[in-house]
Amino acid sequence: MTTHSRHTAPARPLFEPAIVKRALVDAFRKLNPLHQLRNPVMFTVWVCSAFATALWLQALTGQGEARPSFILAIALWLWFTVLFANFAEAMAEGRGKAQAESLRAAKRNVKATKLAGPDRNGPSSTVEAPTLRIGDLVLVKAGETIPGDGEVLEGVASVNESAITGESAPVIRESGGDRSAVTGGTLVLSDWLVIRISTNPGETFLDRMIAMVEGAKRQKTPNEIALDILLAGLTIVFLLAVATLLPFSIFSVKAAGQGSPVTITVLVSLLVCLIPTTIGGLLSAIGIAGMDRMIQANVIATSGRAVEAAGDVDVLLLDKTGTITLGNREAVAFIPSEGVNIHDLADAAQLSSLADETPEGRSIVILAKEQYGLRERDIRVLDAHFVPFTAQTRMSGVNLGHREVRKGAASAIEDFVQAKGGRFPEDLRRRVDEIAMAGGTPLVVADGAKALGVIQLKDIVKGGIKERFAELRNMGIKTVMITGDNPLTAAAIAAEAGVDDFLAQATPEAKLKLIREYQTGGRLVAMTGDGTNDAPALAQADVAVAMNSGTQAAKEAGNMVDLDSNPTKLIEIVEIGKQLLMTRGSLTTFSIANDVAKYFAILPAAFVATYPALGALNIMGLHSPESAILSAVIFNALIIVFLIPLSLRGVKYRPMGAAQLLQRNLFVYGAGGLIVPFVGIKLIDMLLVALHLTA
Repeated sequence: MTTHSRHTAPARPLFEPAIVKRALVDAFRKLNPLHQLRNPVMFTVWVCSAFATALWLQALTGQGEARPSFILAIALWLWFTVLFANFAEAMAEGRGKAQAESLRAAKRNVKATKLAGPDRNGPSSTVEAPTLRIGDLVLVKAGETIPGDGEVLEGVASVNESAITGESAPVIRESGGDRSAVTGGTLVLSDWLVIRISTNPGETFLDRMIAMVEGAKRQKTPNEIALDILLAGLTIVFLLAVATLLPFSIFSVKAAGQGSPVTITVLVSLLVCLIPTTIGGLLSAIGIAGMDRMIQANVIATSGRAVEAAGDVDVLLLDKTGTITLGNREAVAFIPSEGVNIHDLADAAQLSSLADETPEGRSIVILAKEQYGLRERDIRVLDAHFVPFTAQTRMSGVNLGHREVRKGAASAIEDFVQAKGGRFPEDLRRRVDEIAMAGGTPLVVADGAKALGVIQLKDIVKGGIKERFAELRNMGIKTVMITGDNPLTAAAIAAEAGVDDFLAQATPEAKLKLIREYQTGGRLVAMTGDGTNDAPALAQADVAVAMNSGTQAAKEAGNMVDLDSNPTKLIEIVEIGKQLLMTRGSLTTFSIANDVAKYFAILPAAFVATYPALGALNIMGLHSPESAILSAVIFNALIIVFLIPLSLRGVKYRPMGAAQLLQRNLFVYGAGGLIVPFVGIKLIDMLLVALHLTA
């Protein structure tokens, strides 16, 4: 698995001047009633604003139910409420659009060398990149831009993907394996590549990124839809309740013989203050901002649904190599069989590894050199013929004349020794088991029919990873390590890393089966992958993070793409998803709780003339019925403004269980929603009186 250094896009300031200017303009554009219809709560506020404006115009003719200045103030603050909600949504979208502009800069029409066949030296023609179709073959040389998404069929080259990932370090792309996918708009720095185009114009990864970042194709998630239904239901309930207050008021005046019926302006104000305008105005911004936080982490989510699902995940499947361990095993010891000199074992191990360019092979050469003074030999003098490793033989080595030196898996070397007429020692078999049980990887070395001993390779578990898994456990998330190692080695590493479970000798079928078993039990599963063999499991997982360096099949199967190709990013993705759900839940709690104070402000003001005893409910000591109503409406609008930074930044993430999180939210945002409006409405009332802006 290929990994890169962790890179996170620099976070934009919450109120970047250019984004704020565009958001202010967009806030007015979004006043279009067709746009407002998408949000039932804010559409209700829009209708109330228009109705209050009509009442003001009526008051100007001398036929009004209250002073024109009072009705105008109510109408303006209702319009401000709609505008502030539009501004919050536009700010969230604006941050995505700014990111999209930088991506669009990488998307330009380029010339492409289209090949007639797979031979790079064969007939070719120069065409415009937008004319390329799926299956077309192109040759891209050093200094040229890759014209479209595709798979490398031939060649190996260094590619600059900074236009897509923001990472300045070039990456290697080559045919075969898990590093064969290339992205249109990236630059070849060296050598050449023959690429088979895998997408049509307008369907490239860069096009999808731009559309996703801009939010143009963003659909509401199931939780958002459910919350919309709840908010719409509350709005209808309050609408019916407020509608009954007018006939009740008329009846009360006649029955009491004093006071006057409540005005339409007051009823409109009451309705807007009682419906959940705070969360209704911020809901869209919260969802868009959640996707933006993914973008800041250099992760492209195909939909808000994927981000939301990340917050509900309770099982993480994590690849061992590169995620839990550093990725490169190192030789740490030579353990000879009985009767074998350790120097002879080290000599044979080094000889068998001279042509092994893997990190493990190089570490064996270095260990023999450092511990036993064995220097690299002259291959020509030795007349060495190297035998490469294959998946079938599961071993590699060197032939020196009639001498055959091999190193590899214990079972493969045992078969090799027996085929040569030798016997595999029992003490060596015990040594192999001991190393495996301790979490190491045993490589057995043989010289012809004689097994010499074992090389101990050790996986290095990443520092701090055990603590991260403990945090996930506290959140109720189960971690499962996926590895191709044997069960003994897998169990030891799992214990050292602190994961909850592991899947050893993992095959594509085994991964798929494991995910389905968890999902059948009602669990939501997340996993990462980069190879074609990961595609079935990625397609099955609820949150599937494909590495950008991986194959096209993996990226198409996933619902997220990590531009940094960093497998540990999965943990961060879960945290961002949970932060989205926490933010939405916290602000919903606050929005519903802060309605309580408005009852004590508006209801006494509306009916105190008819029922003077209701004055006892004016616990805030508001100056007058008119100032009480106006103060509540102003607070209702301004609270959206004050909560915009929180909706964009998100509630601070804390790793804790669902029960603890619920208690904390009820205490902080529930209690806060009860207290803050009392203080805010009182302060606004005092300011209105001080400025002589109300009767």
